[in-house]
Amino acid sequence: MSSVHDGSSGDQAFKVETHGIDFIPETERWASPRNIGAMWAGSAINMEYFIYGALLMGFGFSFWTAVSIIVIGNLSYLLLGVASLQGQESGTTAFTTSRAAFGTQGSKLVSLFNWITQLGFETEGLILIVGAVLVLSQYAGVTVNSAFKVIIIVLAAAVQAIMPYLGHATMVRVLRALIIPFAVIFAIFAIFEVGHAHPGSVFVFAHGWEPYSAGLAFTIALSGLGWTECGNDYTRYLPRTTKRSSVVGWIFLSTALPEIVMMILGALAYSYLSTSAVWNSANPFFALYHQKGLPSWFVVIFLLFAIVQLFGINSLDLYSSGVSVQALGIHLKRYQAVVLDSVIACALTIWAEFGSTFSLYMKDFVGVIIVWIAPWFAIFVVDWLLRGRRYDAAALQSTEPGNRYWASGGVNWNAMIAFVVGLVLATSAFSKAPPPVNFPLHWMTPFSNHFGAFYCDGSAKANCGPAGWFGGADMSVFFGIISAGLVYFILDRLSGYTRRTRVSDAA
Repeated sequence: MSSVHDGSSGDQAFKVETHGIDFIPETERWASPRNIGAMWAGSAINMEYFIYGALLMGFGFSFWTAVSIIVIGNLSYLLLGVASLQGQESGTTAFTTSRAAFGTQGSKLVSLFNWITQLGFETEGLILIVGAVLVLSQYAGVTVNSAFKVIIIVLAAAVQAIMPYLGHATMVRVLRALIIPFAVIFAIFAIFEVGHAHPGSVFVFAHGWEPYSAGLAFTIALSGLGWTECGNDYTRYLPRTTKRSSVVGWIFLSTALPEIVMMILGALAYSYLSTSAVWNSANPFFALYHQKGLPSWFVVIFLLFAIVQLFGINSLDLYSSGVSVQALGIHLKRYQAVVLDSVIACALTIWAEFGSTFSLYMKDFVGVIIVWIAPWFAIFVVDWLLRGRRYDAAALQSTEPGNRYWASGGVNWNAMIAFVVGLVLATSAFSKAPPPVNFPLHWMTPFSNHFGAFYCDGSAKANCGPAGWFGGADMSVFFGIISAGLVYFILDRLSGYTRRTRVSDAA
């Protein structure tokens, strides 16, 4: 199988991919770990992660504390590598493969969760694209009203659908080609930063392991963990015999390293570009507008590149949301599902653009990501390991009662119980911010913010609230993964479900 071309008869670059969640035969497995890694690299050198780095500083960390969180948090891309190893065996997408763990019908629930999550990421990308266009309009002296914003959103939604509409091979080709120009523009930005950034001047108010854990959860959710549900949508084009260590290695290096650099650049930018209020506003790109050390001509070029980058990363979200719609059992072709999702994302962006600040949108959205992806990931991987890393590809494609993965009435209750336990415990240990800032969430997040000691902020007019067993720390990622994985393992050992439905070694 050649690793130098992009595509096969059912998935050719710059032609509409005909495959959806159907099985990819070995004759069409055109991809290699290297070009899958290049696709991920093209998405990781991205303005989104630059902004995430700046938003992380908004938690109140010193620069070097933020750097440690960025480095540790991005190690979670190992999770993406592990959650990309099933596609080459199953020959299908992540949430079709999830039928093995959750049952043919039960998997529709997690498919729905993923579809909603991908719509959220698409909306995020569109909000940032609109924000970049608005700043460019300021430079051009163009007055922007509400009608103009809506037109921008509609046009952006249409443009962003092009690559995922065409499909996998097209995205690999385009994102790989953009690596060098993206890297060059950020390298030039780093040169401007060297002379003007003052990381030691950032006002520090976050101390202790509790806010550190919240920043770490924020970073993990928006890096490796937040992409795990998409991994197999692309590795299904790998030959079944592809070396697993190569898959994990290429994906990890292609994502973690560039994202660490992007987030650190964003954290540095926070120290000298505008104020924290601007970074946390509805449009964080205004932090670049008329700032010392950044000439206007460069900001214009930088924002044009940012728009292209954001279209690139949104293509991955749209592609995965499209195949999630199919996994839900909705009878649409993959490219038709992309069009549907683009329309919905467009409507959501119009709503978000006029009703929320970007930082508030992201911090609320991160909570949604963590509490379901963490338990899903654990169950998905534990099930794969218990099966000896083997799947019955034909049974995964079947929706008929009685197939190998039908379980009980189409639902594997071991997985559903484990998922609910993980979901509840992840939510109980989630903390948007140290108490008492998020006081209304205390009763929803008892482990972080209700049970245990009483907390006061030390102000003249004491502002007190229950600090929780973890003092406001965010343990959601760990609670979600460990609890769901452990419960699923125990229930499966008691019931023998994976033993009964394993593919024999002789098969």
